[in-house]
Amino acid sequence: MRKVISLIGAGAALTLGLVPMLATAADYRAEGRSTGGDRATAVRVAHALLARPLDLQLTRVRCERVGGAGFCGLTLSGVKFRRRVELPAFRGEVDGLVRGAFAVDATIVEVDLWVTVPADAGEGAVVSGDFALPSSRTVFATTVPRALANAPSENANVFWDPTFRSKIARGSSG
Repeated sequence: MRKVISLIGAGAALTLGLVPMLATAADYRAEGRSTGGDRATAVRVAHALLARPLDLQLTRVRCERVGGAGFCGLTLSGVKFRRRVELPAFRGEVDGLVRGAFAVDATIVEVDLWVTVPADAGEGAVVSGDFALPSSRTVFATTVPRALANAPSENANVFWDPTFRSKIARGSSG
C-alpha cells in the first residue's frame, strides 16, 4: 500500500511540476509573437488566443493604440495546419480568434486578420535590399470593426485568394 501511495504522490508531484513548465511555454510563445506600440495589449491578446490549441499557427499579434482606441492585427500561417481544415473549420478558427481578441480588451475597436503563405521568389531573385521581392503573400484577410464581430469571416471586408479558398473548400492540411 505504501508503494501505491508513493507512486500516486510521485505522479502528482510530476504533474504539478509540469504545470508551470507548460504555462512558461505558453508565456514564451505569447511574448515572442507580440509586437506593436501597445505591446502590453498584444501580449494579453496572444496569451488568450494561444491558451487553446489552434488548427492554424498564430505567428504574430500586433496591437496599436490611437487615443483611447485599440487596433489589433493577427497573422496566421496558411501552411502546415495542425489537422486537415475545411471551410467551416477555417471560418470557425478565424471567427474565434477575432472574437477572442475583442474579448480581451473592451477598448479594441478593430481587429485585422491575415493568413499568409511563403512566396516563391524564384531562383536568382533578390531577397534583400531595395529590390527585394516579398517573402510572403496574403491569401485571406479581413478587417473587423467591433460592430461586425458576430460574423468576422463573412463580412464585406473579406479577401480570399481564389486558389487558397478552393484548397480550403476541398479540405487541406496547409
